[in-house]
Amino acid sequence: MNQVIVVGAGNWGRNLVRNFHELNALAGVVELDANLREQVAANYPDVSLYEDDQQALSTDVSALVLATPAPSHYKLAMMALEAGKDVFVEKPMTLRTDEARSLAEYADRESRILMVGHLLLYQPAISWMRDYLATGKAGNVLHVATQRLKLGKVRREENVWWSFAPHDVSVILELLGKPPLQRVAASGHAILQPGIEDNVHVDLVFAGGQTAHVHCSWYWPLLARNTVVIGDKQMLVYDEVLQKITIYDKGIDGDLHNRDNGSEVVEVADSQPLRIECQHFLDCVKSRQRPLSDGWNGVAVVEILEKATEMLNG
Repeated sequence: MNQVIVVGAGNWGRNLVRNFHELNALAGVVELDANLREQVAANYPDVSLYEDDQQALSTDVSALVLATPAPSHYKLAMMALEAGKDVFVEKPMTLRTDEARSLAEYADRESRILMVGHLLLYQPAISWMRDYLATGKAGNVLHVATQRLKLGKVRREENVWWSFAPHDVSVILELLGKPPLQRVAASGHAILQPGIEDNVHVDLVFAGGQTAHVHCSWYWPLLARNTVVIGDKQMLVYDEVLQKITIYDKGIDGDLHNRDNGSEVVEVADSQPLRIECQHFLDCVKSRQRPLSDGWNGVAVVEILEKATEMLNG
């Protein structure tokens, strides 16, 4: 059943348009740019096209998928919720924690589905790591460190922290069991443009003593996307580029002696996380279940993004 309208068919929106169409769920596309509308019309002649958001809000289609620039997310998402629609909004959910919380509260109050596009939570490797950590084999999870580095597309409207880090912050919260945030420390370097950081390091401390470190850069000679989990029994390394998880049965004992019982590479099915994410949203719309990356997950991520930004701005 055609049940979603995608708002925005640009760089990332076109991927959402394609996936929802292949899932036989695409009812329409909103795109302000005439050239992009022509492309959508040529590729998807069976799909309705709209020139503005109000046209989509007035339809009887039950859900909107927002792939517009981040500054527009709060206003569009709230308009859609108030119009009685379920909403999928791309990351970052909003640019302010109070706005994110307002959306989450409204969705809960009105029994609407609100889901945020934290894509890595739908990556099978991350799901596998979460389930493995839940078995206790790795022991107590003490620390998670992530890297997202490359010579990438530099933006003028946002820094690398807001561009890259939502992925990793959502993963850190998931693997640590969603603990409350205690404090944030951040440092960054604006190399190419004044006031827009190209290289950022952030340290997080959570209630209970768990910690995390995030390093993201779009001005880096090597491509590196990995997640390291330090447990008191085992350590896990997920290489996102190679799609490989390695379990290291090593650590340091109570006498501060090194222990190393070797390592094991885990084969995880390399499926399409975006397809899984889109299908999950459709399932939630149908069953009214709470999404994995619900509005409150979006609030938690934006809170960390915003607090780190405050530290960067010093």
